[in-house]
Amino acid sequence: MKEFNAEQARDNLIKALQDLSREEHFDKVILGISGGKDSTVCAALCARALGKENVYGVLMPDKVQSDLSDSIRVCESVGIPYRIVNIGAMHKDLLAAVEEDTTGFSFDYSKPSDINVGPRLRMTTLRYIGQAIGARLCGTGNLSEATVGYCTKDGDTSCDFALLGSLTSKEVVAVGLTMEELPGELVEKTPSDGLSGVSDEVKLGVTYQQIHDYIRKGSCGDPEADAKISRMEKANAFKRRMPRILSAFPGQA
Repeated sequence: MKEFNAEQARDNLIKALQDLSREEHFDKVILGISGGKDSTVCAALCARALGKENVYGVLMPDKVQSDLSDSIRVCESVGIPYRIVNIGAMHKDLLAAVEEDTTGFSFDYSKPSDINVGPRLRMTTLRYIGQAIGARLCGTGNLSEATVGYCTKDGDTSCDFALLGSLTSKEVVAVGLTMEELPGELVEKTPSDGLSGVSDEVKLGVTYQQIHDYIRKGSCGDPEADAKISRMEKANAFKRRMPRILSAFPGQA
């Protein structure tokens, strides 16, 4: 495989977004700013492509976010306008509404389903504000996360374009380090969902370097890790495709 050129990839993505903007007739974008590397790099790429005054960052803590200052720092470093919308009350109200009906079917709450409420509420918030200001929603997920399904269906997978969708997690960092407006420590910040209390790699059971090598080389050199990544890739294929349409007319073109 050709050696990765971070500067060329950066410039290609900037041009691709400019081309998309002209093709689909929009000049403003909105994105969630978590303070992690992906949204950090996306914010800078969007600002370079469309002008920082046309990029709107939304910070969406769920009650308390310990690294909220990192999210603010990203917006201030890139120079984009931003606002903070705390989704804690929405999350609480949703749980209360679900518990209100005691006559319907019963179920046990699971930690994963509750954790995934956050990304879905954030998507709704971004769509609400984005439509109001006429901005397209920039997806911030990367190829490594999509491959193993480390994303939320109808949450962070819901966007109008996936700016980092062709880059692995390691390549996102490399691109970010070419952008002098970004604090290097935020670009190289240990990835975490901010909810479970552990890093992404601990939660996944494989490293992002292993995922990168699996994607780009076909193997990370560890058969056990390869098998685990392959299982996650297959099990989460539904997150990477549009809803399947079931045909009422089998056999017809």
